[in-house]
Amino acid sequence: MNLLKRLYSYVGPYKKRFIFAIMSMVIHAALTVFFVRVFQELLETIIADISADEGGIFILSMIALGMIALYFVKGLVYYAQKYLSKYVSHKVMRDIRNDLYSHLQKLPLSFYNKSKTGEILSRLTNDVKVLEGAIVDSSVNLVYNSLTVIGGFIYLFYLNFRLTLFLIVVLPLIAFIVVKFNKKIRNKSKEVQVKIADVSDVIQETLSAIRVVKSFGREDYEYERFQEENQANFRAVVKKSQYKAALSPMVEFSAALGFTAVLWFGGLEVMNGTMGAAELIAFFTMIITIGSPLQSVTKVNATIQSAMAAAERIFETLDYEVEIKTKDNNTVLDKIDGEVEFKNLYFAYDEETVLNNINLKVEPGKSVALVGPSGAGKSTLVDMIPRFYDPIQGEVSIDGHDIRDLDVDFLRSKIGVVPQETILFSGTIRDNIRYGDLDASEDEIIAAAKASNSHDFIIDFTDGYDTYLGERGIGLSGGQKQRIAIARALLKDPAILIFDEATSSLDTESEKLVQDALNRLKENRTTFIIAHRLSTVINSDKIVVLEDGNIIEQGDHSQLIDREGLYHKLYQHQLAQ
Repeated sequence: MNLLKRLYSYVGPYKKRFIFAIMSMVIHAALTVFFVRVFQELLETIIADISADEGGIFILSMIALGMIALYFVKGLVYYAQKYLSKYVSHKVMRDIRNDLYSHLQKLPLSFYNKSKTGEILSRLTNDVKVLEGAIVDSSVNLVYNSLTVIGGFIYLFYLNFRLTLFLIVVLPLIAFIVVKFNKKIRNKSKEVQVKIADVSDVIQETLSAIRVVKSFGREDYEYERFQEENQANFRAVVKKSQYKAALSPMVEFSAALGFTAVLWFGGLEVMNGTMGAAELIAFFTMIITIGSPLQSVTKVNATIQSAMAAAERIFETLDYEVEIKTKDNNTVLDKIDGEVEFKNLYFAYDEETVLNNINLKVEPGKSVALVGPSGAGKSTLVDMIPRFYDPIQGEVSIDGHDIRDLDVDFLRSKIGVVPQETILFSGTIRDNIRYGDLDASEDEIIAAAKASNSHDFIIDFTDGYDTYLGERGIGLSGGQKQRIAIARALLKDPAILIFDEATSSLDTESEKLVQDALNRLKENRTTFIIAHRLSTVINSDKIVVLEDGNIIEQGDHSQLIDREGLYHKLYQHQLAQ
């Protein structure tokens, strides 16, 4: 019930249109029942064998015109219901998808570390699509069909009380079948959504790493993996379809038993003179009229059960806690000088300690290199600065302010990140650079490109800055991508910079160009550099050595070499290569 309440809270802003849609269906249902009454009068008039005098022809004509008018009005209210329900349905789906995407943007990196991309995409697309045909459309149709069935039975009782009682003997059997199948359909619907997510995940994962797949010759392996997930999805879909396919004919067969019994009993009533022939025909016409709505009720119910399964998954995502929260004061500073300090900082992933009592202070405008073995905690430490994660103990401060007191958007607007894996978006080169500042002018974009050593290769393209890049920057080399990323960071003009292995995967020539651009970007900014290639950090103001989440050494290059500790060993090892 809580799930339905949450779903229909999205209908609230459009309740007027929703109410009008319901009212249209109520009128449509009433006219459907009333039509049988008019039809009965037409039959009685004909059966009475009225004379073809002026009065008889007038009555017959009025009844015929009444039937035409009924159908015309039914058409109008049907159009109103369909249009209004679709309008509300699409609005609700838009709002749910907006809320879901907005919430996904706010979720911490820990959520994405634990979630498959395909599953997230499935919830945002497939699950929302399932809801689209259920929240409004199915609800309105359920109201219409239910009212038609109820109104129809009232009229049946009016026509012949005994015959109607004889008819409804079979209804408990129908109700039992519906209840029994509902649970199975809902459970299987949930399984189908899970399997669709698994298929989407395999597709997304394989296509995004297609170079690796081809380089290892694993096309057949990936096809078999996809085929297994696709087959599992097929089995779930077929089982769901089996339940849905079995429900309608079982209900129809039960209804047919009642219909046949009524036919026999009604014929007996006419023979005994307790019921007129026109009444019996009207009775059967009403049964036929409510037969389709009765069958639709079972189908609508199955659709709603599928929607409930999708809704559970959507709200499960919406209920995932946003761990990165700003305190009530939401402080925004006039400016940031760039002093960064870690105080007694601890962090753990699922009870596995990653950072252990980190204490480090970096003066404004200074550069700090973080080095150490893989898994030492270097990336996690710098991820604390823009609050991609929050420490479980201790604090990170900027210019003496605990960053948890600062507005998150303001904080991140003052921090630039150049990651090891450069992520560019599909679109033009200009769009990718402008991502650093959406209000930047053309001159500012070109200036950033020149400072990052990007301008020369950009203008060599036929379309220059309008050159369209594929997904993840396909069409550029690794060094070109990295220089575009640096231009993007330059345009942002941050007070604090984070370089995470920014040159580790580049060739010597590209590294020189990127390093030159990085040196320009570092000027007058507090800079954190993560690097395995120690030759790139020799000139840093401070080098911090981490191992197993602990700071074990810090100082400049010459000081650490003289100590002959871990840094000295790492440096000697790289010189020997």
